[in-house]
Amino acid sequence: MTEQGTIWLTQDAYNKLQAELDELRGPIRQQVIERISTARDEGDLKENGGYHAAREEQGKVEGRIAQLEDMFRRAEVGETPPDDGVVEPGMVVTYRFVGDDDPEVFLLGAREIKEDGDDLEVFSPQSPLGSAIHGRKKGETVAYPAPNGKELKVEIVDAKPYKR
Repeated sequence: MTEQGTIWLTQDAYNKLQAELDELRGPIRQQVIERISTARDEGDLKENGGYHAAREEQGKVEGRIAQLEDMFRRAEVGETPPDDGVVEPGMVVTYRFVGDDDPEVFLLGAREIKEDGDDLEVFSPQSPLGSAIHGRKKGETVAYPAPNGKELKVEIVDAKPYKR
């Protein structure tokens, strides 16, 4: 996995992810290894669906472990940012494209800081929009290059700390 920059996490989100990592490294990894071993003992691996399914699950578990370990290497644990209208990780940002009346809302940060079931879209601070508005204030208009090279302008309507 490539390092992409700092990931902002609250202490609660960090604790939740650490518990997931501990579970994956311990009981879950052990259960998968036992299933692989049991399936291997059944004989012909070429046509053993249980073996192949267990190996696929092992790949998913190991992939998630690597993802979490990478995230922890880059994590910055802190408290919810102040409610001062400045856009920074951990803020719910309301913005609109210049010339458009419909505002859009997203969370600036990592999707892991969201509560389960929260359908709020998440943008990374390293995304084109995220990096353009980071550090800017409510009421400012910012231009940034879209991935297609076109320049987009957005107005920051509001920036509030994410509340669980």
